[in-house]
Amino acid sequence: MSMKKSKPAANHYSRRKFIGTTAAAVAGLSVVPGSVFGSPAFSNRPVKTSSVINGVKIGVIAPYAFRRMHGNTVEELLEAINETGISLVEMQIPPVEAFLGAPPRDDREELSRWREMADMSGYEDLRRMYNDTGVEFYGFKEAITHEMSDAECDYLFNATKALGAWQLTMELPRNDDDGTLTNRIGQLATRHQILVAYHNHTQANFNFWDRAIWQSQYNGLNLDIGHYVAGTNDSPIPLIERHWDRIGSLHLKDRKINNGDNMPWGEGDTPIAKVLQLMRDRNAEFVATIELEYPVPDGSDAVQEIKKCLEYCRQALA
Repeated sequence: MSMKKSKPAANHYSRRKFIGTTAAAVAGLSVVPGSVFGSPAFSNRPVKTSSVINGVKIGVIAPYAFRRMHGNTVEELLEAINETGISLVEMQIPPVEAFLGAPPRDDREELSRWREMADMSGYEDLRRMYNDTGVEFYGFKEAITHEMSDAECDYLFNATKALGAWQLTMELPRNDDDGTLTNRIGQLATRHQILVAYHNHTQANFNFWDRAIWQSQYNGLNLDIGHYVAGTNDSPIPLIERHWDRIGSLHLKDRKINNGDNMPWGEGDTPIAKVLQLMRDRNAEFVATIELEYPVPDGSDAVQEIKKCLEYCRQALA
């Protein structure tokens, strides 16, 4: 079925031209030297997981990718993750803190006090629970805000380390016009030697991460290639090439250009296969994260659709 698109922007690509010009764009790109953009936060980190296809690390975000299923406790998520066959996880904080008995998220003052006094033993228990089934945490997701104390921020970095993850992921702050927050986060990240990987939606452009990256070698990218394509009508590959040494992880989804819909993989305009092949050919250290966002068909569920996405990765990397 064809989709009616809005009038294209000046940088509009047809689907054929969009996919076909990727290699040419990369070939002509001036890549920023690794000596400037190299971060030691995750370089050459050994991964024991089975969730690697021809050298490419494949992960999944939880609970977001499983949100259409009933039950999002850490135990239920582990069961679902194991069923997908994926063993690298970017874990969002709500089910973890629920597991640890934290106050409700809407009680901001009480939650902050709890975090400032929390020890890491519960996180270490959770890590063992997952590791015992072959699942590893590579990312932990929670936003650092202007209002958080240094002690609360330290809690998030310490929790990331206690889980065995090597990156804290969050949205690039929208209420940070002068870069004060990303500068502060970068300083904290440097002290903890944990990469902070900033996520994007369709507001991103080619220079979206520049200021944060220049502020600290521990500020990096959690690039959502589907949102990037939908918002810019451009291939994400030149951007990936530019910031290769500062990417902690990618989010994979297939969206149409012109702010188009999320589609089953292979039916949109996002060059997922080409991105995965670039990761394989250049021995990428970062993780490609499956983020299920297209509507789950009747008769299926999130686990089955994530399996389809994983199979798409296998075929692209064969």
